[in-house]
Amino acid sequence: MSHFDQVASSTAGAEEPAWRSAIRSDAFEAFSNGSMPTQDEEIWRYVDLDFSMDDYRPAGPEVVELADDPLADVLSDPVTALLSNGEYIGDDRIVDGLSVMSLRRALADKPSVVEAALTRAGVPAREDLFKAAAAAFGGGGILVHADRNVVAPSVVSIDSRSGVDGVASFPSIVLVAEEHAELSVVVHERSTPDDDVLVVPQFSILVGDGARVSLSIVQNFDYRARSIGSLRAVVGADATFRFGEIGLGGRFARLHLDVGLEGRGSSANIVGAYFGEQRQILDYRYFMRHVGTNTRSDMFLKGAVEDEARSVFTGMIRIEETGQKTEAFQTNRNLILSEGASAQSVPNLEILANDVRCGHGSTVGPLDTDQRYYLMSRGLDPKTADRLQMRGFFEEALQMLPHPELAESTRGWINGKYETAQAEGRV
Repeated sequence: MSHFDQVASSTAGAEEPAWRSAIRSDAFEAFSNGSMPTQDEEIWRYVDLDFSMDDYRPAGPEVVELADDPLADVLSDPVTALLSNGEYIGDDRIVDGLSVMSLRRALADKPSVVEAALTRAGVPAREDLFKAAAAAFGGGGILVHADRNVVAPSVVSIDSRSGVDGVASFPSIVLVAEEHAELSVVVHERSTPDDDVLVVPQFSILVGDGARVSLSIVQNFDYRARSIGSLRAVVGADATFRFGEIGLGGRFARLHLDVGLEGRGSSANIVGAYFGEQRQILDYRYFMRHVGTNTRSDMFLKGAVEDEARSVFTGMIRIEETGQKTEAFQTNRNLILSEGASAQSVPNLEILANDVRCGHGSTVGPLDTDQRYYLMSRGLDPKTADRLQMRGFFEEALQMLPHPELAESTRGWINGKYETAQAEGRV
């Protein structure tokens, strides 16, 4: 018997406004009539889901206990916030036009802000079973809101913790920058060691005309965790969205990103760095929609896999008929470090306008033997030469992160994983 029933949905949505209840009801119907995705669907191609929603139960009131977030120490004077299995823990903070608050309280205190964000940039519940589950059974989360013309004084650092074996949680992170505002957010996704958890995070980002939003997600789940995340951003005229994702953890970790450049002159810069080992699957489905004129996007991801890990990248740039004078570029580079590892990289373009500049590139291969030979000719042993190649491979992506402060930690995590694999003879 499923733990995800009408009672669970109603409990999660207690005391909600009518418009949010309508979304929840529609999502519950979609969930009840839905089924687990399969590889027959193009958007789920290359992955075989080896679990069911029935394997999990909704999160309870337990607070997830983990050590303090190490990323808060590398950020300059951050505004810190904690999510525990999707629920906001702590007091609201509203200072000088910047609001960091529980999404439940925001539904009452800032109803028009939340409604606009979830109506325009909410993740469509009927796209798949997990998106329906998040809308039907999620309720907690966080709103980060910058009023018009407000430049947030510091980065907002969100420690999103998940835990308790056999539990599914649905964190919702809503970011809104009104006209000509600036917002900077770092989200660190973590889970308790050795717990089999399912995390279905939802990110909704609304970037007003002339605004700027910078968002970095550090995905650092334990290797027993499964994460199926969705991010939708809508970018207004002359506005900029900068996004970076660092993918390190998770037994299965997926991010479905959908960015709509709707306003004239809007732009997006997307960067990613991911490293898979053991039997991890790191799955990225990135979609960029150019709707307005004179828009620009740049998508750049680099990843490596070792042992029996797999990575998947499917990128799509779609330029609508209204998207004249678009510039759009898409690049995905992958290293295969072990015979049992694999990477799928499928960049795509769909162009309906006739005055555009577009390009895409994709590579999958091992470390460069010519570079190894050159470095060895300068006195380095093979292992040191390969470590230097690894560092150089990721450096370009790390230098492009929206928050440069994260580069050193990421560099250490990636290099540490590779050096351990070398020492154990796995690469």
